[in-house]
Amino acid sequence: MTNESFDVAIIGGSIAGLSAALTLGRSLRRVVVIDSETPCNRTSPFSHNFITHDGNTPAEIVRQARAQIAAYENVMFLKDLAVDAKYVDAVFQIVTQSGTVIRAARVLLCTGLTDQLPDIPGFQDCWGISILHCPYCHGYEVKGKRTAVLANGQAAFHVTMLIRNWTEDIVLLTNGRSELRPEEKEVLDGLGVAVIETEVSSLAHRDGMISSIRFADDSVLETVAMYASVPFAQQSNLAEILGCKMTAKGHIEVDALGRTTVSGVYAAGDNTAEHRAIAVASAAGTVAGFTINADHVVPQLQS
Repeated sequence: MTNESFDVAIIGGSIAGLSAALTLGRSLRRVVVIDSETPCNRTSPFSHNFITHDGNTPAEIVRQARAQIAAYENVMFLKDLAVDAKYVDAVFQIVTQSGTVIRAARVLLCTGLTDQLPDIPGFQDCWGISILHCPYCHGYEVKGKRTAVLANGQAAFHVTMLIRNWTEDIVLLTNGRSELRPEEKEVLDGLGVAVIETEVSSLAHRDGMISSIRFADDSVLETVAMYASVPFAQQSNLAEILGCKMTAKGHIEVDALGRTTVSGVYAAGDNTAEHRAIAVASAAGTVAGFTINADHVVPQLQS
């Protein structure tokens, strides 16, 4: 495939990338999807809140999508990691880890995010299984059950208040000195939400299903679920290599149609989104596909 030319190179072949590939394939565009097959949701045993796929695994959703896209001969897949990109002679050149060079008129970044997990024994084993990031995706399955929230400050207050719709049996773990504002602490006290500032030392679990949390003072809290607010980083630095502007929170800045600040470069999915959910990523990929196809026909003119 070295030095082959495409209308669009989609970097990242999870939900957003596949949605865009389907749209562009049906638009008769010649497309390559470069995918290292390391989506951030690969540990999740189930996906929810995505119609027709509620309860399916992320891997099964991707498998079905790729099987359907395979019917479009103008869409190709390359299992590889894109590591470099530049704009040369009016075309983008994408270089992969294996040394393959792809040429494309336009680039769509669907590269996702990497969650930066705390160094707490047991945390990584439970992440995406019983340690959750989204109540809309997983809250129904633990409704009414004892639930811990591992977060601090404004994020802690937001998550705790949000999940009270699913359960009122909540314990907030700030993992150190609380950064809650006095008025936030007053609200949580009024709702009966206990706030534990003692640092978390380890998690007990079975096959990723959390059972208890041990603290630095050797006290133990039993729970069956935890929501955690963890920092993230871009899974790929291609957006920065290409000169795309990033937001203050670390997302790729895009307009409502998926255009980045660099002409010919688009982005969709978790790498751009405040709300990380399969349905949101799918919609963003489809919209980006619409935009890229339209921009082929009607180029954006300087105002």
